[in-house]
Amino acid sequence: MGGIVIHLPQGSGDAGAEPYAEDAVTLRLGPGEVARFGRGSATTPVELRLVDEAISRLAGEIRVTDDHWQLTNHSATQSYLVENPEGAGEYLRVPPRRAGTPIPFEFSRVVLPTRRNTAVAFQVFAPDHVYLDPDAMGGPWGSRTVTAYSLDETATYFLVLAALCEPRLRDESPVAVPTTPQIVERLKGHAACARLTARAVSSHIDYLAEEKMRISTPAGCEPGSRAARRNGKREAVVGLALRFGLVREEHLALLPPRTVA
Repeated sequence: MGGIVIHLPQGSGDAGAEPYAEDAVTLRLGPGEVARFGRGSATTPVELRLVDEAISRLAGEIRVTDDHWQLTNHSATQSYLVENPEGAGEYLRVPPRRAGTPIPFEFSRVVLPTRRNTAVAFQVFAPDHVYLDPDAMGGPWGSRTVTAYSLDETATYFLVLAALCEPRLRDESPVAVPTTPQIVERLKGHAACARLTARAVSSHIDYLAEEKMRISTPAGCEPGSRAARRNGKREAVVGLALRFGLVREEHLALLPPRTVA
């Protein structure tokens, strides 16, 4: 099983207010690893620092297991929410002092209450969910076959993947893969993607490459060139998806209708 990816965007509440995250942070944790979150201090270090007076110095922690992650709420008074952004309002409430709550969602948004108009939140991409091969159901677990690339076609990351593959599936471009801003523009007409940002698209691509498809850093990219690495990663994701038929022409129906210029 893969690990998890945690993304804390730089954000702020009211206009002119101090950002609740000084800088965007992306963490990758493997099984057995822990990330703590809260306001932090010199004596209480945290991996995810959340700047808000309503949040405890050590608000909670995330622990990764082989096939899911767990949330511990260290607050004595406040509950936290774990939302499934891709579900129909689905969420879990983690009460005060609750330890090791197992989180079943593949993509989650952890929300902490604050005194601002907007809550403090960060995203968690879960360990790769494994699906049984539908042609190999039945029999003892040890003899069953699992799918090599377990993709959820109802997830936002799959929409991003379909949009990346669309030009080649339509035979419009044998070389170019859409850029991140182009993906944002392509998906903005979808109900689930109206608020999708470029940073979120990049996180979905990272999740696809590193957790779902297990693609290493593409060869030939200059180590110091972030743009080259990003372009190489998109190319590698599209190449693998098309070679193995993970995205096919029928999947283009998942995308919003294209506008005619």
